[in-house]
Amino acid sequence: MTGQDPTSAAAIDTSRPHPARMYDWYLGGKDNYPVDEEMGRQMLTLDPRVPVMARVNRAFMHRTTRWLAGNGVRQFLDIGTGIPTEPNLHQVAQDTAPDARVVYCDNDPIVLAHAAALLRGTDEGATEYLQADVRDPDAILEGARKVLDFTRPVALSLIALLHFVPDEDGAHDLVGRLLAELSSGSYLVITHATADFTPAESKAATEKLRAAGVTLALRSRAEFTRFFDGLDLVEPGVEVPHRWHPELGEPVPGQDDGVIPGYGAVGRKA
Repeated sequence: MTGQDPTSAAAIDTSRPHPARMYDWYLGGKDNYPVDEEMGRQMLTLDPRVPVMARVNRAFMHRTTRWLAGNGVRQFLDIGTGIPTEPNLHQVAQDTAPDARVVYCDNDPIVLAHAAALLRGTDEGATEYLQADVRDPDAILEGARKVLDFTRPVALSLIALLHFVPDEDGAHDLVGRLLAELSSGSYLVITHATADFTPAESKAATEKLRAAGVTLALRSRAEFTRFFDGLDLVEPGVEVPHRWHPELGEPVPGQDDGVIPGYGAVGRKA
């Protein structure tokens, strides 16, 4: 935690949109600012299904967490967690495994303002939050080690995050650095937006966001799959997110009414 008031104007930059707050707006939340809503509405003019995509990502996180907890994983490191919604990852994990230990990480101070809500988990398990950026994996690992035992399997979750990390920032190397510290039997969970299905709309969205100071690095299926190099992909492998083990959750309304321009996958470290 920090002594700084996370809700202060100095802590939260409301002059430009932030992905976590835009995501909150897409999900119908109230923890966003006019600049986030304005950019969100611009994205909707390009593709009105963006809120559906946001919900599909959340539903993927719920299903993968159920699958992981059901297969014995008891530790979760969720980077780019965003503003909490119900149920959040720790609630899903601890519903299956009350002793599950969860560390959330995000770089937006507004998420820190909601950390108290995140910290309410089971007595048997642990739920903690740290403020750090995925571009600083050493800080994340140092903080996570205080809660998680890296000699035992950890599920590393990067939901709808890496498409905001360009190649110049070494996105693949960052994931590799995080995975290198995790034991055999750990898992990598990712969803990622792509331009493969909607090239024109994706190009326009990338340009609009860049003009507002937000980098969007849409990657192809091959570029996405590279994040899982050296890992064993869990069936059905790389898929459109809502088609990954749909039996583990309820369908998102509207998910089949058009293309979902993204990929999702889970890989296991041997």
